[in-house]
Amino acid sequence: MEKNKELAQIFEKMADMLEFLGDNPYRINTYRRVAEVLSELGEDVEVLVKTGKIHQIHGIGQSSVEKILEYLRTGKISAYEELRQKVPEDLLELLEVPGIGVKTLRLAYDRLKVKSKEDFIRAVKNGQFAFLPGMGEKKIQNILRGLELWEKSKERMTLLQAYELGQSLLKHFEVVKDLYESIELAGSLRRRKETVGDIDLLVSARRENWARLHQHFVSYEGIKEALLHGETKSSVVLQEGRQVDFRTVEPHQWGSALQYFTGSKEHNVRIRDIAKAKGLKISEYGVFHADTDEWIGGRTEEEVYNLIGMQWIPPELRENTGEIELALEGRLPRLIDIKDIRGDFHMHSNWSDGLHSLEEMAEACYRLGYQYMVIGDHSQSSRVANGLDPARYREQFKLIERLNQYYNPRGFYILRGCEVDILPDGSLDLPDDLLEEFDFVVASIHSRFNQDNTYRVLKAMENPYVNLIGHPTGKAYGTREGYPLDMEKVIKTAKETGTALELNTHRADLSPENIRRCMQEGVFIAIVTDAHSVKHLPYIHLGVGLARRGWALPELVLNTKDLQGVKDFVRRKRELMLSGKY
Repeated sequence: MEKNKELAQIFEKMADMLEFLGDNPYRINTYRRVAEVLSELGEDVEVLVKTGKIHQIHGIGQSSVEKILEYLRTGKISAYEELRQKVPEDLLELLEVPGIGVKTLRLAYDRLKVKSKEDFIRAVKNGQFAFLPGMGEKKIQNILRGLELWEKSKERMTLLQAYELGQSLLKHFEVVKDLYESIELAGSLRRRKETVGDIDLLVSARRENWARLHQHFVSYEGIKEALLHGETKSSVVLQEGRQVDFRTVEPHQWGSALQYFTGSKEHNVRIRDIAKAKGLKISEYGVFHADTDEWIGGRTEEEVYNLIGMQWIPPELRENTGEIELALEGRLPRLIDIKDIRGDFHMHSNWSDGLHSLEEMAEACYRLGYQYMVIGDHSQSSRVANGLDPARYREQFKLIERLNQYYNPRGFYILRGCEVDILPDGSLDLPDDLLEEFDFVVASIHSRFNQDNTYRVLKAMENPYVNLIGHPTGKAYGTREGYPLDMEKVIKTAKETGTALELNTHRADLSPENIRRCMQEGVFIAIVTDAHSVKHLPYIHLGVGLARRGWALPELVLNTKDLQGVKDFVRRKRELMLSGKY
């Protein structure tokens, strides 16, 4: 669905250009909405055009459809080409930088005559911004920090970005699955690291099929440049600028190769030291007797680990942070698994800023096999997200009640929820008498990210109706650093109040270290997708991977509870906080 991606990027760029030119906000928002719809479509836009279904897609009007048709027919959109003549397109790339908006770019363009991102960066670092109106020292420092974060983020991609690229590569190989036995994405992507550098793709196959497999790999349509094309290893750079290394091994080498190319480096060094002490050596080709070079195993990862006297270690734990010692003693804990997940506690519908209707989100969750879902549309202070006031929430309650009449007999339950804003003074955006009516409440900070927000989070947790602190650290990998926060106090108060902390799959904002501290202190976490479309809901398994990196135990992950267990969790906090015993 490459055309979906290309068109989404064009519409997003057109929106940026129009905003830069001070055009009609309605037209700007329309283009942004079209870009969002195109990027989340579950079908190929070319197929939708051929079948005529493109005219039925909510959020894409006739004018936008005509532009889509023009692009598919000619490879260009004339309106976009006209805008490119009026706007310094290169400069607009800086809109990806935290702290830089259209107004800042326009001010620098008008007053300092900057016409490229290089001009802009040079002007900031040379001190020229100090002479611009409204540009104080704090603002300039924020821009410099944002530029540093942006430049660093270009070196690595988020887990979600890497996963989507990886899935596209795996799909490319489905048409030649008769040529290989096993295929797996390795490296830091398999370990579910928050950010990923290059993508490693590994295949086991008979040697006579290797050449055809490598030829198929370099035929992938998303390739920008082929760096190496061999029979054991090929490397390419994708259009997104990311490198992919593709390797083939023989079936009997699969386990040892997968272990080797999964890493981490620190983990593998320790493993090899242990093997050496036992008179063995390990490579990507297998496990061998060190003195005779006799191959003794490597068909599976389990075999590799067992031959050196330890349990198989889950990929997410392979960071040399204590997993090896426990594996040698056979004491690795059972981690949370995707099979344990019974529901999702944080998602949005088009009642606020989601792409799909509540009905569509519910049906998608039901088809995932969940027992329950929490709809958590934004509260009224989030105006940019079309937040709900009390009257609209109560209207939504009526719809949830009607939907539950259909789903409850089928064993699925929609819980009334919200994502209520934590205001600057720590109070909540909705009154307690309304919060009491919700089945589950997520409270989140969406403002003042530059200040220490410990007080706000602690005060929110003391509210009897708040069950989960949304994206508690405020961090979004690759786009925003977290705000100052005393996590020791946050975890302590979460324990005392019976409040859970959110592991947000999209933001990956609860670090493995903080998850591990929650496990040690007996604090519940909830893995959520924060889905804004049905496409995001299956990403829950990436959240499970992130949780496993923090050694998350199923008994301390809220998603493993059944419906009654969730209700008991909510009830216990209300009883505690309203009893006056806290």
